[in-house]
Amino acid sequence: MLTIKQITENTDAVIRGLEKKHFKNAKETIDQVIAFNDKRRSTQSVLDNNLSEVNSISKSVGQLMKEGKKEEAEVAKSRVAELKETNKTLQAEMDQAAEDMQNLLYTIPNVPYDEVPEGVGAEDNVVEKMGGMETELPKDALPHWELTKKYDLIDFDLGVKITGAGFPVYKGKGAQLQRALINFFLDEARKSGYLEIMPPTVVNAASGYGTGQLPDKEGQMYHCEVDDLYLIPTAEVPVTNIYRDVILEEKQLPIKNCAYTQCFRREAGSYGKDVRGLNRLHEFSKVELVRIDKPEHSKQSHKEMLDHVEGLLQKLELPYRILRLCGGDMSFTAALCFDFEVYSEAQKRWLEVSSVSNFDTYQANRLKCRYRSGEKKTELCHTLNGSALALPRIVAALLENNQTPEGIRIPKALVPYTGFEMID
Repeated sequence: MLTIKQITENTDAVIRGLEKKHFKNAKETIDQVIAFNDKRRSTQSVLDNNLSEVNSISKSVGQLMKEGKKEEAEVAKSRVAELKETNKTLQAEMDQAAEDMQNLLYTIPNVPYDEVPEGVGAEDNVVEKMGGMETELPKDALPHWELTKKYDLIDFDLGVKITGAGFPVYKGKGAQLQRALINFFLDEARKSGYLEIMPPTVVNAASGYGTGQLPDKEGQMYHCEVDDLYLIPTAEVPVTNIYRDVILEEKQLPIKNCAYTQCFRREAGSYGKDVRGLNRLHEFSKVELVRIDKPEHSKQSHKEMLDHVEGLLQKLELPYRILRLCGGDMSFTAALCFDFEVYSEAQKRWLEVSSVSNFDTYQANRLKCRYRSGEKKTELCHTLNGSALALPRIVAALLENNQTPEGIRIPKALVPYTGFEMID
């Protein structure tokens, strides 16, 4: 959530940033926020003056009574009663202005950094880097949904029977490969200094608001209505919310957490080739990185996270590219985001496997996540996160890009985790 200070001190820059994200009616919305804030402040000023007058008059009543000025004392009491009634109205008006402002702020996305390119959608993202190994496949190469059937690795039809489309059942070496990747990603994160967390996969509404999934992505989340709880779309939500309403000491930063969880997304409106096989699921496994940092160090943290994810893809021997997302393709909460995509040789298309984002103070302001430097007043932290990695499309790319006439080859880095070198 944007801070009032950001909006009032840099109004034009905020509006330009929101327009870069193609946020409709940016100027009108910001003007409305400022109007609510002015109303809140002016009402607070009147209320403060009235409260001061009430205190002053109340102190004089006793003295007037002592002096025998009963009539004047009664007038003073009447004035206090009148002010108290007025103050109730003023308090209600101030609270309403503050609530209206807060609710409006929840609907406004984060402002992108200057280095975010202009653009409307994915076609306007900038390719920053390409890497990995080129793949040569047999002429009869199969897409992963055919390979999983051929080697009995994943049963999509059984998932439909048990739950519905988008909930596959992993079997045999398919399940072992999945578990191997989870352990590999967690071990790599631990080697890089991340503390492993095992959080709940169901959160309350306050957690959803804290990281910005609510109210923006409410329709994409599975909602347990009886208990008003939400299935998490990513471990970012519970892990970042560990630091909600927390004041950290500067020496604790940067905080580096990682977590493996199941993730749940309704993916309403998805169709066609994008949902075939493992390309887009309602439930999937993911290892997430979360960092809490000081503002002056968050860009370095972001770079370290990008290097970490790139290192994973290199160890998995997959062809990849890194995209700098344009304003129109960025998430609601991000100030700067890079996507990692792996190339599926069998599908002849790029598959997104990670987004690594810097949220600046946007999430921290919602969370009230702050840090204290010495005796100085508290400041908002910066929050960052990134997938390291999301499993479904990694599995798809590994199966498709490593298929041979003898079977599917396992990358060397994964063999100690799978216990086998080939799927045959």
